[in-house]
Amino acid sequence: MLKECRSHGFFREEFCPSCEGKGKFLLSDSELDSLGRTMAGVLRHFPERYGLDMDEHGFVDLRDFITALQIRNKKFRFLKPHHILGVIETDAKGRYEFRDGRIRATYAHSFEVDLDLPQDNIPTILYFPTTEEETPILLEIGLKPSDRKMVHLSHSYEDAMEAGRVRTDDPIILEVNTEKAIDQGVVIMKAGKTVYVTKETPPDCLSTAKKR
Repeated sequence: MLKECRSHGFFREEFCPSCEGKGKFLLSDSELDSLGRTMAGVLRHFPERYGLDMDEHGFVDLRDFITALQIRNKKFRFLKPHHILGVIETDAKGRYEFRDGRIRATYAHSFEVDLDLPQDNIPTILYFPTTEEETPILLEIGLKPSDRKMVHLSHSYEDAMEAGRVRTDDPIILEVNTEKAIDQGVVIMKAGKTVYVTKETPPDCLSTAKKR
């Protein structure tokens, strides 16, 4: 569930983790899940279906976004800006951003967008999940986008395992030598709290990570 503490902001627990107060109820688990799926779909894949004017960096006006959701779906007619901001601020992966009255997804777009994300303080090693069958192919040709417009890299081995289990029960994790990639002109950007994105990664920057 999503709640709001008057003193410490939004949280997704029964009680505020800072003061243990009950806080104000905002969204149930089912509402949070439904809203999150809708936000992901609209902001990453089909803003035009909701009649939204998205700029080149992927931002749409927050109030326009809420109005579009209210028109398309009766169950969202109660939405206010603080519901959306609560979802954004408590998202564990940092999948969304609010800036100057506008919101956007920070990664996983299926269309071209100039994300203009931070490129400093990139970890020296990042991780990418794949399958046993695809591993030798990727080690030969490198990482390139498939259904998304960017390659998504994980901050930790464990994060990559979690992402990889969406496709296979036993992912193979590749290590990405980001220092070597950046020296070759590859641009890597921080897109969320645990996710980094790039257009591609050369094969000589990849190796198979040891299982943990």
